[in-house]
Amino acid sequence: MIRKIGPIVGLGFVLVLLLSLYSGLSAYFQAPPEATAEEGFHLYPKELHLASNGPLGHFDRQQLQRGFQVYKEVCAACHGLTLVSFRDLAALGYEEPEIKAIANQWATEVPSVNPDTGEAATRKAVPSDRFPSPYANETAARAANNNAYPPDLSLITKAREDGSAYTHSLLTGYANPDTYRNKDGKALPASSKPAQGLYFNPYFANLNIAMPPPIVADGQVTYADGTAPTVEQMSTDVSAFLTWTAEPKLENRHRWGLTVLIFLIFATILGYLSYRNIWAAAKRKVAPIGPLDPANMARREDAKDEAGIVG
Repeated sequence: MIRKIGPIVGLGFVLVLLLSLYSGLSAYFQAPPEATAEEGFHLYPKELHLASNGPLGHFDRQQLQRGFQVYKEVCAACHGLTLVSFRDLAALGYEEPEIKAIANQWATEVPSVNPDTGEAATRKAVPSDRFPSPYANETAARAANNNAYPPDLSLITKAREDGSAYTHSLLTGYANPDTYRNKDGKALPASSKPAQGLYFNPYFANLNIAMPPPIVADGQVTYADGTAPTVEQMSTDVSAFLTWTAEPKLENRHRWGLTVLIFLIFATILGYLSYRNIWAAAKRKVAPIGPLDPANMARREDAKDEAGIVG
């Protein structure tokens, strides 16, 4: 009985699925869903040319120092750099006395313990310390930023698609939602405009970001090397600096990669020449075997005669 009912029940399920598919496709083509604001207004990061780009890229130390200055004066108030030590700044060209001064004068002190009372305390940073977070914990960070959590910037260019290009575009991409127009000339829908405490940025995933524009005007930072501190320049420099914090050994990797590539090219050439030298005097001989070989044909005819086979 079950064997008879089973196929009928299965066909019933198939019929229901086909009807559902037909109904869904009909509804989709008759009334296709409208594009979301994110699809119509979100922008992909602009291309950013840094000295570290490409397989032979290298860091521009002057640019990294400018980027560190932007981070120190603009970004460090909200964003930590907890995977980088002060002494790592030596790779940017800072001397030991400069690093000690930077650590000692850092605005946020390092969490510590009072040796006399055992209570929590803070102290001045030393070169071996990592950059301290500006907040005691995530709860304090959210409380100070309208419940938004400022991410640590140590690996931010590795954690975001398009890396440094995304960082640069985000910093320079803030716009007025009331006057902004996309590439088709359309205005931002009222339902997608930022609520109180949010800011419009087409390079952010959902268009509205809790971080206020950090770099707002030219001259916000005064560069020691005399470079003009435009918004574009400051955004590029801090993006280059954050590329270094995420991958400080990038130059070594590029050097080793080039060395290995050159070695493989020479090894391939030597292997090919060795192969040609070893087999140069060898002559390939093909044995005349097979059904059409005269000797085989003669043996076959003899065998047929012995067996009395005609033809």
